[in-house]
Amino acid sequence: MSETTAPTTSGTAAGVAPPRSAVVLGLLGLTVLVLPLLGLTVRTPWGRFGALVTDPVVLQALRLSVVSSLAALAVSVVLGVPLALVFARYDFPGKPFVRALAVLPMVLPPVVGGVGLLAAFGRRGLVGRPLAEATGITLPFTPVAVVIAATFVAMPFLIVTVESGLRMVDRRLEDAAATLGADRWTILRRVVLPALWPSLAAGMALCWARALGEFGATITFAGNMPGRTQTMPLAVYLELERNPEAAYLISFILLAVSVAVLVALRDRFLHTT
Repeated sequence: MSETTAPTTSGTAAGVAPPRSAVVLGLLGLTVLVLPLLGLTVRTPWGRFGALVTDPVVLQALRLSVVSSLAALAVSVVLGVPLALVFARYDFPGKPFVRALAVLPMVLPPVVGGVGLLAAFGRRGLVGRPLAEATGITLPFTPVAVVIAATFVAMPFLIVTVESGLRMVDRRLEDAAATLGADRWTILRRVVLPALWPSLAAGMALCWARALGEFGATITFAGNMPGRTQTMPLAVYLELERNPEAAYLISFILLAVSVAVLVALRDRFLHTT
């Protein structure tokens, strides 16, 4: 009995080539996605790059964005990795509901997230009011509010990525380490974290990029005060009215950062065989 092989079409990864109409629609979809990026690249004032990039508004927004996004990343790692470990390793009543709440900011409209932050940490918020009465400290419309907003929207990306990585770690390695007498912290440090590093690095990159590009929750909870709470996305929003060239430049910088993150993660999320 002879074996038969399904015919393949040159230029396709596997299977039968899609209909031409599907290819045309796919190319149209690609055009819709790429054309705005091309337009931004073309409209960026390259001749004035040096002058615009040293503009005080741009420098202040860039500095605040970098500092706040890195701070949000640090908070997300300290709090998000243990939470991902809990989701991946423990079962408890209501776990699906709790997990859904933890990743809800990924799909929540950012402005709604900002309103929620005001309701929680505002001067009359659940936490903000007793904090202000006890210490006189108010969080909204401060640089700290920028970090809180960025952490709120970015941490779920780290949690999801790290939890997925934890589920792929071979549990037999942990069992073997426990059999040899290693305690939980040693197993976590010497076995789990090294195996988890690719997922952790990917989650950190996604988390940082999301924090860097945060807009809605930040402008609602922290405001848009130049030199104090104005990050790069907020500067784009403001400069688009009074200095479009600066807005295009800042937008291109954010675009370049996003492309760099995707390129860095291509082997994990975009690699196909």
